[in-house]
Amino acid sequence: MGGCFSDVKGGQQAVGTGGSSGLAAHATAQQEANDAVGYLVHSRGLRGLYTTLELSLSASKLRDLDVLSKSDPLAVLHLKRTDGILEELGRTEVIMNNLSPTWITKFTINYQFEIVQHLVIGVYDVDTKYHNMPVKTINLNEQDYLGEASCVLSEIVTKPSSSLTLTLQQKRGPSSVRSGTITVHAEEPVSSRNAFEITFRCSKLENKDVFSKSDPFLRISKVVESGITIPVCKTEVVNNDLNPIWKPVTLRMQQLGSKENPLIIECFDFNVSGKHEQLGTLQTSVADIEKLAWERGSANFYAHSHHGAKKMLKGQLFVDNFIEKSQFSFLDYISSGFQLNFMVAIDFTASNGDPRHTSSLHFIDPSGRLNSYQQAIISVGEVLQFYDSDKHFPAWGFGGRISHGSVSHCFNLNGSPGESEVSGVEGIMAAYAMALHNVALSGPTLFGPVICKAAEIATQSLSIGQNKYYALLIITDGVITDLQATVDAIVRASDLPMSILIVGVGGADFKEMEFLDADNGKRLESSTGRIATRDIVQFVPMRDLQGNQVSVAQSLLEELPVQFLSYMWSRDIKPFSLRS
Repeated sequence: MGGCFSDVKGGQQAVGTGGSSGLAAHATAQQEANDAVGYLVHSRGLRGLYTTLELSLSASKLRDLDVLSKSDPLAVLHLKRTDGILEELGRTEVIMNNLSPTWITKFTINYQFEIVQHLVIGVYDVDTKYHNMPVKTINLNEQDYLGEASCVLSEIVTKPSSSLTLTLQQKRGPSSVRSGTITVHAEEPVSSRNAFEITFRCSKLENKDVFSKSDPFLRISKVVESGITIPVCKTEVVNNDLNPIWKPVTLRMQQLGSKENPLIIECFDFNVSGKHEQLGTLQTSVADIEKLAWERGSANFYAHSHHGAKKMLKGQLFVDNFIEKSQFSFLDYISSGFQLNFMVAIDFTASNGDPRHTSSLHFIDPSGRLNSYQQAIISVGEVLQFYDSDKHFPAWGFGGRISHGSVSHCFNLNGSPGESEVSGVEGIMAAYAMALHNVALSGPTLFGPVICKAAEIATQSLSIGQNKYYALLIITDGVITDLQATVDAIVRASDLPMSILIVGVGGADFKEMEFLDADNGKRLESSTGRIATRDIVQFVPMRDLQGNQVSVAQSLLEELPVQFLSYMWSRDIKPFSLRS
């Protein structure tokens, strides 16, 4: 994941080191760093970041159940939980004598990309005697039922203008009755696009090094209601300097909530061991930072003792530049026609065990219980399918001995010699089951060929447009044997519109996967010395999620919108509807 929790020294970009959306030189690393806080959030038992949306409803050609007038419709919005229970999110007002109402009431919902959020909308004709009652107190069982419709929130935000029209269905009585339609429109508040580009510098920092000067960097964290701090960005490390000036960092309003919300700024002296020494800390807010910039003032750092005592230090923080700006959001791109294309590669090496035996990681249970490979495919595929209009997904296997006897490290899962795409998540599952009968497990475990194949598809897409971004899911049970070739392939792919999601199944040692994930904050380096343009790999061992409320999809996908944005911003690619 993005290096929001570790640092890089020696002129490399650490985290939070970018500039505005139009400056390709800095935006990539910085935007990843600014948003890549989901790992820490989940590690502390909290939910990841999300976008607040406002939903509005309108209907057309509703059934008329009144004799002397028209229906008086009321709409009720529910969120369907994973256990199937409907949770009411709210009710509209009642509109009198109207079969095509546009309700004023708005519903606020937190959109989470990595979760499938099922919505159910019920429409009722409210009896006259209830018209003067608060809508929350109206007993729906005593009203005439006009119909209901259901959808997934992702279906709404991926439609042009974020509007989706649904046919109302009759869940009670004859289903052939025409019940009209209902339209759901989602809108992202303008404030969620606001961002602040800030240039920090310090003076008179304490020297912690013996033979040189301190190597300082800043870490900025937000303080949440429970009192804990969550990192939101860092600067790069400035070597051997007690009066450093850092490259601009960007804080997004979506992360912070408001300008007044408290922030903690910590200054550290970088150490290769990861045990960075604190040079001081201070509490502030975006509003205070803006004030420092306009007044050309400074704020002193403080040191805190183990006993809680607070000591003012000589070190000071200055704000050389503060720019408030607007950035395109993930949903700006998605609603204007940009797509996420899902690809999957499955490990067919012998270490998985004979698929005919119940101990095998590839064993398909006749009772319908899913194995780890099936769980990962469904968990990730069910989320990403809504962002791919044709739902045709390339699917490969690697490390298996195919029909003519040779081991292949990238073969089409469906058995076709020339076509790798299958139709829908169901198509992937069917091709996987078929391949287990036709492919002999072998080895070794090589990632390079499938990553190169996915990169080839991403490269070809650029020749016909810039509206596709690819997500390659690799599911594996063991240690890769082509680590350097894999690193080289990832470094090359970091320039392309793609991310790599790796799920580790079984009990193997996955240290090499964690290295590919770049959680130490250091970008991958190829055999030729080239540094990856972006961090595009996310790794999750499935065993760590057992008994955890966080799903495979949540763990893998929470950073995908950030990686998508880092690519688009770094190349100054704008949403279609906002291009001049």
